[in-house]
Amino acid sequence: MRIPIEGLLDLHTFNPRDIKSVVEEYVTAAWERGLREVRLIHGRGRGIQRGIVQQALERHPLVVEFWDAPESHLGATVARLREPDDVS
Repeated sequence: MRIPIEGLLDLHTFNPRDIKSVVEEYVTAAWERGLREVRLIHGRGRGIQRGIVQQALERHPLVVEFWDAPESHLGATVARLREPDDVS
């Protein structure tokens, strides 16, 4: 499946077992396209997908920081990505 890399990814269309790898690949592709901030929409629910998303972001080497998007009431996470010269 081809995903447009535009800084926003709605994860509702993906199978829950694929969320971790989708997030990892999307963050890498976004960084390669020059994006320095991405928004991942995971929905509110019971917080399971939010946990998977944030765990993947926490471990991703290109993610500097991430936070819950305040206007989404825990339904989306925003991640700031490393600058190109800051990759080790």
